[in-house]
Amino acid sequence: MTAISAPDWAGLCWFLVAWVGYGWFSERSRWARDGLMGVTHRYRLEWARQLVQREMRMTDAALVGNLMQSVSFYASTTIYIIAGLLAVLGALDQVIRFAADLPFARETSRAVSEVKLLLLLTVFVVAYFKFTWSLRQFNLLSILIGASPYIGRGENAEATVNRLATVNWLAGDEFNRGIRAYYFGIAAVTWFIQPWLFIAVTTIVVIVLYRRDFSSPLLASLVQARAGQ
Repeated sequence: MTAISAPDWAGLCWFLVAWVGYGWFSERSRWARDGLMGVTHRYRLEWARQLVQREMRMTDAALVGNLMQSVSFYASTTIYIIAGLLAVLGALDQVIRFAADLPFARETSRAVSEVKLLLLLTVFVVAYFKFTWSLRQFNLLSILIGASPYIGRGENAEATVNRLATVNWLAGDEFNRGIRAYYFGIAAVTWFIQPWLFIAVTTIVVIVLYRRDFSSPLLASLVQARAGQ
């Protein structure tokens, strides 16, 4: 670890702070409710309210199936990425030579390159766990939809509505965390080139995520649609 330079340490620390910190900000801070995830949660609650008023749930089953298909695609893709990164470990010397030929690249030792590769591998392993857990929760959601009786309107429906909506948004949150890991995985790749580039790209990733979650036209459209109800 002593071979890691001060800029490399700074880049690694900023990366971890940005990844964990933005996750907390977008999910648990007082501003999260007004973000894309918070607004989407309210739509999931409305979906559950409409669901219990339908005797025939083919549409709901198709929607959950579409969500599961998207999560399954990312989970299987992540497996291939992890396998590729494990293969790169066996050819790390070639990767080091390739990175050294890139513009503005810094020459690093094999030990430091292994740390960089392990960080990248960790990011995608985390993404894989998020996607597979999301898939299991969407699977449970499909079971709950099948088990939910036709209730219609009334106070007795609220417990079923909350249960369906909670499982739905828990699964959705895990999927969003997996997607977020992909964004930060892109930033982690740049550490092989230059630590200052690593810091810059990590910052750009945070800005892009913030703009999409809190100031995107999509969010404005969703808020306006709810206001017009």
